[in-house]
Amino acid sequence: MLNRFRQFWTKVITPIANLLLRLGVKPDTVTLVGTIGVSAGALIFFPRGQLWLGVVIITCFVFSDLIDGYMARTSGTSSKWGSYLDSTLDRLGDGAVFGGLVMYYANSKAGDSTLMAAVTLWALVMGATTSYARAKAESLGLHASGGLAERSDRLVSVLVIAFFSDVLNLPILLKIVLWALAIASTITVIQRSLSVRKQVLADPANAGLDTPPPADAAEPGSED
Repeated sequence: MLNRFRQFWTKVITPIANLLLRLGVKPDTVTLVGTIGVSAGALIFFPRGQLWLGVVIITCFVFSDLIDGYMARTSGTSSKWGSYLDSTLDRLGDGAVFGGLVMYYANSKAGDSTLMAAVTLWALVMGATTSYARAKAESLGLHASGGLAERSDRLVSVLVIAFFSDVLNLPILLKIVLWALAIASTITVIQRSLSVRKQVLADPANAGLDTPPPADAAEPGSED
């Protein structure tokens, strides 16, 4: 969702990003601080049942994902390390958000639902697998993007619904969206896996991993 409106949000965060650059702040610093803020908001407030407050705190930091990228491009400091750090810390932030909700449902004084704790955990695992499926496919020279539940869609939907679920005192809203995300993420993993398989079958000559043969697979006539 953030990606679909990236042009709009870029205009919003541009003044902030330019101010940080003038102050000498590095993009990597913004990435790190953003992840710490998101994680703190989720892991401190969600388990207590303070969902709306956690969402507000997280929202204050979640746009660091756009700010650091803009800063890197504007300052000409884009690098493979920055891209790696950003992507890795994004997964930590996602894990904190869904992990905080798992703790919320596991808390008998808050969500108090073993079933929903399990569903939320499944959504977390499938979300991580969705990202891994794409990364692994790309490392093999293949493509595995798209699907029903991409990262930004999962994050925005769960935060928005968590906020209104708490403010309106309608916990059923959050339960519905978590069930939907768990199912959609599972379907996305399947879609990406089938896409990779289709690409491999379409080019059998390039299906191997180009790994050397085992040591015991000696050629005829050679010594072991």
